[in-house]
Amino acid sequence: MLASMDSEYAAALDKAVAFKTIRPPTTVTEARAIFDNFFVSAHKTFLEPHLPPDYTYAVTDHLIPVDGGEISARCLVPAVDNESETFPVLVYIHGGGFSLGGIEMDDYTLRIRCVRHKVSIVNVGYRLAPEHPFPIPVNDCYTALKWTASNADLLKGDLNKGFLIGGESAGANISAVLSHMARDDPFFEGRRLTGLYLCEPNICHYAAYPESLKAKFRSVEEFPAMPTLSRQAMERYYRWYNAPPSDPRFSPLLYQSHEGLPRTYIQAMELDPLRDDAFVYAEVLREAGVEIKMDLNSGVTHAFYAVFPGLAAAAKVRENAERGFEWLLRREQSA
Repeated sequence: MLASMDSEYAAALDKAVAFKTIRPPTTVTEARAIFDNFFVSAHKTFLEPHLPPDYTYAVTDHLIPVDGGEISARCLVPAVDNESETFPVLVYIHGGGFSLGGIEMDDYTLRIRCVRHKVSIVNVGYRLAPEHPFPIPVNDCYTALKWTASNADLLKGDLNKGFLIGGESAGANISAVLSHMARDDPFFEGRRLTGLYLCEPNICHYAAYPESLKAKFRSVEEFPAMPTLSRQAMERYYRWYNAPPSDPRFSPLLYQSHEGLPRTYIQAMELDPLRDDAFVYAEVLREAGVEIKMDLNSGVTHAFYAVFPGLAAAAKVRENAERGFEWLLRREQSA
């Protein structure tokens, strides 16, 4: 029996005539306009009154050289009385189906997180598909991760206090991939990742589910037409990204080993076609000896909290995320 929708969310959807009547985009330009209007702008407008004072953190935009160009990175550093104090570091990768969004998308969330947790943050503006298809977004983000490790002093960072990576949706997918790449790369010897944050992750293309796990991926069939992420939209993003379904750099579930990955926090939405990606990945990581903490949000869909940030369920997602970061930073007893 399928789960029912959160009543407050259902009522908000019923009133959101403009959102409900969006026509599926036919071009990436149309898709980006819709995404910026209904997902990015609504979320930023809601969070703006909650921003910490400017004097509590510093913002610096950097350009990072990558193969074939450069990408932007917005760096946030806590401002404290003790100028010699150092902080853990978080590399954050935005969502948007590998083709939408940018560093403005989570900017306000990350400013709040920077001050709340006293953590330095690198918000990565990777190049987007279809103009820059797979594996360019992965490679851009990996270059940014290496740049962060090499420039910790610039961020007043101490990677021994914590070196985290994370994101939502497509950003969670790339973060999961990079956790494997960094685990296997001698470059990170002595500065290994210590935490991984995955919110509603896409962990395996549905055409590449392992036979032994295929029966556990029910949600992609149960929820094909959800208002914030449909099967049709997923196929559009996959087409633009143009990644081979069985390549582990797109389907990180398919890496041969998951041992030695960092402590991982996962957050899932019950009515999300990607819900079971989260459940299956949590199970696989646990079996590989990885420390896991997971939260399931009942009665809600993929990224609903961006479109309807004022809902109680959206507030719960935000608080779950911050408690997840406390856990990743091993501060849960003082949270």
